[in-house]
Amino acid sequence: MGWDQDTLRAQFCHALSEMYKSEVPLYGDLVDLVWQADAEAINVSQRQGATAIDPDQVLPSRNRVERHGAIRLGTASELATIRRMFAIMGMFPVGYYDLSAAGFPMHATAFRPWTKEALSKHPFRVFTTVLRMELLTERTRELAQKALQQRHIFTNRLVALIELAETQGQLSPTECGEFIVEGLETFRWHAKATVTMEEYQMLKAEHPLIADVVSFPSCHINHLTPRTIDIDLVQKMMQDHGMPAKERIEGPPRRQCPILLRQTSFKALEETVYFRDTHGAYLKGSHTARFGEVEQRGYALTRKGRQLYDTILSRVNIESIDRSISASEYENLLVKHFKEFPDDMADLQSQQLAYFCYHLTSRGQEFPKLDLQGGKMTLNQLIENQVIRYEPVTYEDFLPLSAGGIFNSNLGNPLQSKQLVMEAEADLDGFQRMLGTSIMDEFHLYTQIQQSSLEECRKKLGLEAIVE
Repeated sequence: MGWDQDTLRAQFCHALSEMYKSEVPLYGDLVDLVWQADAEAINVSQRQGATAIDPDQVLPSRNRVERHGAIRLGTASELATIRRMFAIMGMFPVGYYDLSAAGFPMHATAFRPWTKEALSKHPFRVFTTVLRMELLTERTRELAQKALQQRHIFTNRLVALIELAETQGQLSPTECGEFIVEGLETFRWHAKATVTMEEYQMLKAEHPLIADVVSFPSCHINHLTPRTIDIDLVQKMMQDHGMPAKERIEGPPRRQCPILLRQTSFKALEETVYFRDTHGAYLKGSHTARFGEVEQRGYALTRKGRQLYDTILSRVNIESIDRSISASEYENLLVKHFKEFPDDMADLQSQQLAYFCYHLTSRGQEFPKLDLQGGKMTLNQLIENQVIRYEPVTYEDFLPLSAGGIFNSNLGNPLQSKQLVMEAEADLDGFQRMLGTSIMDEFHLYTQIQQSSLEECRKKLGLEAIVE
C-alpha cells in the first residue's frame, strides 16, 4: 500500500475537528472543557493538591485525539461510496444497529479501525446511519427519493482519488492532502436547503431525522465526540458553564469498573437555514440537528456480559415507564438494578463477563525455567501463580439504546405516528447489500484481541496449551 492509513486517518480526523470547531464554536468550548475536567480528575486522583498535572503526560495519547463522529445517509450509492472512502483510511464496518427499535426509520453501522495496533495509533470512528425507505409513508418516500437523486455528496475529485487508491494501490503525499480537502466537503454544513420550506415541513412532520437526511446537499457531520475519563464531572461542568446539557448521562451508572459506554451531550442548536420558494428565491427558516457529545469508554463486554447488561437495562426501563419517573429517579433506579452486575475486575474476568488482554508478569518472564506440568496449564493457575496479568479491553463500539436516547433528546416531541417504524424487523441483509460488503461482528474482533494475547503468552511460556 502506497500510503499510511493510520496517518491519513489521524490527519483527516484532525482536519474534520478543526472544521467542526469553526462551524459549531460550542464544540470547541466542549473540547476545552473536557481537557479541564480530565486535568481536574487526574489531580484529584493523584492527591497532589497544588501541583497540577498535565493530562497529556498521564493519559494515553489516543485519549486526547480520540473522536467519534456521526453522519446520516440517504441512499445505497452514498453508503457504498462512503465505505470505499473510509477503507482508504483503514476504517471498516463493525456492528449492525437497528434504530427502528428506538422509533427511527434508519439502521446503521460504525466505520472504525479493526486491529488493536490501528486503534492505539488513532481510534477515529464514524457512526453511519442510512434511511430505510420502506419505513416511510408513500408520499414522503417519493419526495425523499426525488431530492436524494439530485444531490452528489462526494466531489468528482474525491471519487477519482478513491478509484486511484483502489486500482493502483497507492496515493502520493500530495494526493493524500487532496483526499483530506475533498473529503471534508462531504461532511461540511450547508445553510441552503435543497428542498422547499413546504417539502421540509412535510419531511419533518413524519420524522425530524428524515428532514435532516434529505434536505441538504451534504451529509453534514452532526456531532463529533471527544473522550473523557470522568463524564460525571464533564456533565456538572457543562451545566455550570450554562451549556444546554442533557438531563442525564446515557448508558450504565458510574462504577469502579466502567463498562461499555457512557455519554452525554449539549442539545442540538437551532440554526438558520434558507429554503427555496416556488420561484427559486430563498426564504429564511431554521433547522435543528447538530450537537456536541462527550463519551467515557469502559470495558468491552462478552456476549454473556452483554446479555446481563441488556437484561438489567430492560428491567430498569420497564420499571421507569410503569412508574413514570424523573431523570434523577431514573439514575437511582439504574444504580439499584446494576448492583447485580459485578463491579470487580477479578469477578468480571473469572465470570467471563468482559474481554481482557493477557501479558506475562516479571515472574512470568522466568517461567520457562519452572516446572511446565506436561506443557498445559489453566488460565486460572497462571493468574493465581502470578505468571500472567490481565487488563481490560476498551469498548470501541456504540450502544443503540444509548444513541437512541441522545437522538430523542435532540428531537423535541415528534408528532408523527411511529407504528410502522416501531414494528419493523431488523434488516441486516438489506443493509449489507447496500453497503456492498459484510459487516464485521464486534464480538469476533474482541475475541480475536483476547485470543491473540493469550497465544502470545503461551508461546513465550513454551506451553502446549493454556486451557481457559
